Amino acid sequence: MREILGRRRRLRFRRKRGPVQLAQLETALICATEWQWPVLPGVGPKTVSARGGRDARGAGCACPDPECVVPGAHPFEPGLLAATTDERMVRWWWTNRPTAPLILATGKNAPCAISLPAVAGARALSVLDGMNLRLGPVVATPTRWSLLVAPYSLEELGELLFAKDCVPSSLRFHGEGGYLVLPPSETGAGQVRWERAPLPGTAAPWLPKVEAVVDALVEASTSAPDGGSRLSY
Repeated sequence: MREILGRRRRLRFRRKRGPVQLAQLETALICATEWQWPVLPGVGPKTVSARGGRDARGAGCACPDPECVVPGAHPFEPGLLAATTDERMVRWWWTNRPTAPLILATGKNAPCAISLPAVAGARALSVLDGMNLRLGPVVATPTRWSLLVAPYSLEELGELLFAKDCVPSSLRFHGEGGYLVLPPSETGAGQVRWERAPLPGTAAPWLPKVEAVVDALVEASTSAPDGGSRLSY
């Protein structure tokens, strides 16, 4: 009997989390169970020893690659194929790794996304707002903004881009087999936030079609100060 009580005490202790950890788990559960978006934990930023024996989050990546281009903002263990909407699995992941970044597996029945440098993203949103176009959620990192869009196939995307004279290399397309880090994650590049947050409620956020926004994103990236050729992660 004492062993069972001891186990319960350990479980209660593990459930004590700060506001950031609780927000991380809560958001992961909303995405997975209410919106049916498959998610998994990201590798996270590197942990470095700080003064006083406390650990701090560094600017690098916790993965073995010293030159990782998306530090802390990608899957590692488990891999992307493990993304799920199962509540028990999501709870287990973020109970064991409460500060792990929240990774969305894009495509199929989940949202896709288009990301571009932050300066170009702000310009594109201004243009789209001027057109009175209804937008979905927009994710922002210190270097890039990502517009969530309805699922698209590679064939659909290819036809849209083939009609363009030029597609800047700074644009990234997160379709089937891709992923995107969601707020309120912290990565090696800094904090991830909502530039346009999903509206509260239980229904999955509304998403525009890719063809409705791609022209403005291409134009904003092309007219960026560096010509849209620089790929900033």
